[in-house]
Amino acid sequence: MPGLGRLPIYAGGFIVLLGVCVLVAEKLGLPLGRLPGDFAWKGKRSSVYFPLATCLVFSAVLSLLLYVFGRLRR
Repeated sequence: MPGLGRLPIYAGGFIVLLGVCVLVAEKLGLPLGRLPGDFAWKGKRSSVYFPLATCLVFSAVLSLLLYVFGRLRR
């Protein structure tokens, strides 16, 4: 199982790359996490935040990237 050891390394690299992309987006002024479809409810002792629009944007971008990489591998 030589590939099993590489999986966490690749997953960690992907997470680091995703974090860098989010930091760059913040520096560019993109309002990730504060889009119009992101919901926030605040009560007296609790708050709930659900970033629906941000999740949809990330999903669309990731799907597009995976599609392009899949087409390039053929």
